[in-house]
Amino acid sequence: MTKDGRAGDPVNLRLTGTRDEMIRAFCAAGWSPADPVTVRSAVRIGVSVALNRPYPRAPVSDLYLFGRTQDLAFERSVGGSARSRHHVRVWQAGCTPDGRPVWAGAGTFDARVGRSPATGKLTHRIAPGVDAERDSILADLSRAGGLSQTRLVPRDGPFAGRNGEGDCYFTDGSIGDGVLTGGMDSGLVVVTRRIGRRK
Repeated sequence: MTKDGRAGDPVNLRLTGTRDEMIRAFCAAGWSPADPVTVRSAVRIGVSVALNRPYPRAPVSDLYLFGRTQDLAFERSVGGSARSRHHVRVWQAGCTPDGRPVWAGAGTFDARVGRSPATGKLTHRIAPGVDAERDSILADLSRAGGLSQTRLVPRDGPFAGRNGEGDCYFTDGSIGDGVLTGGMDSGLVVVTRRIGRRK
């Protein structure tokens, strides 16, 4: 949800592993942790968008799940500025029976900057096909050795909706599920399964 209670981006990922494993996995896959939202970072992202300058750690806006903002956010720039980027927000959502942290994630692709139909403000506008971003995130982490297994977990779907900025999206409803590995630097063999839409 947004701060004022409007529906945000859809939750489409579940990752199991420690916070450190999460950070290592995304960084190994070429993603960067997003800077916090401050006056300085807001100015930097504005300059990046206006002048087409790189800002690979540009901040993301806060969304709320479980009554709190995201615990972590990561992004991967596309092109020479923060106008277009892959990004994901994650929230710790509990633990497995053996005590491993479980994280819920909302991954979307910022296709461009434009005026929000919901607020009238200039902001990032997401691409509607959120399943492609879900699958792309898992593929990036798998290629970099950050996941020991992946699968799609079906939910009710397909369905469509709008996020807090008024952008339309559509999804098959499935959650991309991945188990993070702590052995990326130890030579462990990583086994992955192909991500695909269930028939």
